[in-house]
Amino acid sequence: MRSDPLIPESKLPSLGTTIFTQMSALAQQHNAINLSQGFPDFDGPRYLQQRLAHHVSQGANQYAPMTGVAALREAIADKTAALYGHHPDATSEITVTAGATEALYAAITALVRPGDEVICFDPSYDSYAPAVTLSGGVMKRLTLQPPAFRVDWQAFRQLLSPRTRLVILNTPHNPSATVWQQSDFAALWQAIADEEIYVLSDEVYEHICFTAAGHSSVLAHPQLRDRAIAVSSFGKTYHMTGWKVGYCVAPAALSAEIRKVHQYLTFAVNTPAQLALADMLRAEPEHYRDLPAFYRARRDSFVQALSRSRFKLLPCAGTYFLLADYSAISDLDDVSFCRWLTEEVGVAAIPLSVFCADAFPHRLIRLCFAKQESTLLAAAERLCQI
Repeated sequence: MRSDPLIPESKLPSLGTTIFTQMSALAQQHNAINLSQGFPDFDGPRYLQQRLAHHVSQGANQYAPMTGVAALREAIADKTAALYGHHPDATSEITVTAGATEALYAAITALVRPGDEVICFDPSYDSYAPAVTLSGGVMKRLTLQPPAFRVDWQAFRQLLSPRTRLVILNTPHNPSATVWQQSDFAALWQAIADEEIYVLSDEVYEHICFTAAGHSSVLAHPQLRDRAIAVSSFGKTYHMTGWKVGYCVAPAALSAEIRKVHQYLTFAVNTPAQLALADMLRAEPEHYRDLPAFYRARRDSFVQALSRSRFKLLPCAGTYFLLADYSAISDLDDVSFCRWLTEEVGVAAIPLSVFCADAFPHRLIRLCFAKQESTLLAAAERLCQI
């Protein structure tokens, strides 16, 4: 009889606690201002809170339909049509998920088979690769170079192979704060039009875009959307990241496969939150329409406050993140610099290299400006003293 404990062989042996959890814990330990993890330090709309309380009090506390509450799916369909000129079928093409991360995982799991190749663009969000690995897929990465972080489409074509199954993109892009343009989607379509390749478009920051043209969605491209999954997040839009409600829009055949994973992953999402969000979308559409101006004001205030620092700030066209080059301050690698910054200066940030599989030699850190102005000004004061 065995006396030693059974320890499973890890399916993800190289993964530990995420850098976001580590830096937030370090910030708490040293009483640092936390500009690392991407969450607001202010509450979402009052009306949304009231509608949640209303639906709880009215007894909407049991399982929602697996695909999502009908009222919310219908509101999402109407919003999508108004913004991107495409009206998805609320019954067969929209699925409400437990945050955008679940939608991404379900989509990857539904599509990627053992040996399939998946292309993503580094720096990239950290949830993509583990999901691909767990599905038996192989990640192929195309590194985007600062400061522009634009896709080299010739290099992209060279990554394509008969095994390519999926392309994962993110716009507005975390962490580079860049955005795709319509020309990027046109170039992507030109590259994959004749191949059996799907597209997973992570658009959780769709309403935090500062360009004159606004957010370009895969859903606005008539050919790409026929083979694409677009993912969004109510947590990002309504400053309620703890609610963990997101959704994906995809053609019926793709949605059917995603739902097969979703129903055994979470089955259904918080019912009163879904009903409250449906009310919010209908009653106050100005909230998401005004979001670019709301976050632009915070970005500009933070940039102005950092203007006398030794950091070199990169352009920010979308998301609520700002990249800062610290080359003039330190020769430390970015992970070590972020630890020093938290422990000695009292400001927590995220090193950019953690978003890359290959060596990323640039001295860049990511700062979150989804904070109250007083928080940003206090952080800037500390950063300007370095």
